[in-house]
Amino acid sequence: MSAIESTKPGAFISLSQAAEMLNISVPTLRRRIAAGELPAFRSGRRIIRIRVSDLERILRRVPSAERW
Repeated sequence: MSAIESTKPGAFISLSQAAEMLNISVPTLRRRIAAGELPAFRSGRRIIRIRVSDLERILRRVPSAERW
């Protein structure tokens, strides 16, 4: 079971937790948010949180060779 699957779907996580789950850097995650690819929510002035279910949506399946 992956880290994304083991977290509650409606739960919010920090940028560092999300970056670790996706194996990307926090700046890359911030770029995805700025580009509108990933919705994020601000709690207070500085804290940014991401919904776990939104993380699953940005992952795209890579087509296999059989489909080509």
